[in-house]
Amino acid sequence: MTSWRDVESAVPEFAARVRTLFDAHRHKTIATVRADGAPRISGIESAFDDGELTFGSMPAARKGADLRRDPRFALHSATVDPAEGQEAQWPGEAKIAGRAVVSGEITEGPGGDLFRADITEVVHTHLDPGATLLVVEWWTPGQGLQRRERE
Repeated sequence: MTSWRDVESAVPEFAARVRTLFDAHRHKTIATVRADGAPRISGIESAFDDGELTFGSMPAARKGADLRRDPRFALHSATVDPAEGQEAQWPGEAKIAGRAVVSGEITEGPGGDLFRADITEVVHTHLDPGATLLVVEWWTPGQGLQRRERE
């Protein structure tokens, strides 16, 4: 089981950049697997809470049913377009993939299931300082931090 705390311990600067992107906006997008194997995209809120990445699902929501049946997920930060002429200031986008672990019930609001993430991959996609290359950095528990640049 790999928690957010583990990512922060392994690659603190990278984790801080990813967390900043996730914390910048309230709403994110999660991909789950439907019963027929097709992907499902849903809006979701998430939180970094005491070293864990957590998110919830309202009662009877399809994404919660998806995660209870097949815990694989991919979570995507909100994405903003780079300002024309200021592409080098674009913060990029972040993704976290893994398996959702049911960790209790949500007791506030409408209720539902609370999940914590068993993280298998963290990605930050951004531009190089000259805004001439796309930079993809990713971390996995087994391979550590890796980086690719593309024109």
